Amino acid sequence: MKAISLLLLTLFLGKSCNPTVQKDIAAAVIQYTANSRGYHLNINVANKKASISQGRGTENPTTEVVISEADWNELVGYFQNVNLKELPNLKDPTQKRFYDGAAIAHLKIRYQDTDYDTVDFDHGNPPAAIEMLVNKIVALAKIEE
Repeated sequence: MKAISLLLLTLFLGKSCNPTVQKDIAAAVIQYTANSRGYHLNINVANKKASISQGRGTENPTTEVVISEADWNELVGYFQNVNLKELPNLKDPTQKRFYDGAAIAHLKIRYQDTDYDTVDFDHGNPPAAIEMLVNKIVALAKIEE
């Protein structure tokens, strides 16, 4: 009986250390947008790359940034902590966007052929459940500047 328990425990722990989690985020596409009258930011994260557009029109082209291994591992950790099914139910902590106090932000994650969307929230003040993920994604755009 101890041998069976040890075998099951070994399999369970071995599976949790498996790098398939990185394959899961590699299969995901994360899109973050923030818009106001004079501000536009669109960041798409997929497969260790980020496509960043900071402005509207052809005069503001999209740039592609390769995400460093350290930043990617950080994103993987934050992605693992996000409950995708709860994204539509997250509450926005502030409503500055209602009076032009902040840009309107939105997070969309496409994972395993399903789209998970948040409600709109203030750029710079995301819901607590996705705060670390959003802040890391926005930091990728600042690296590109």
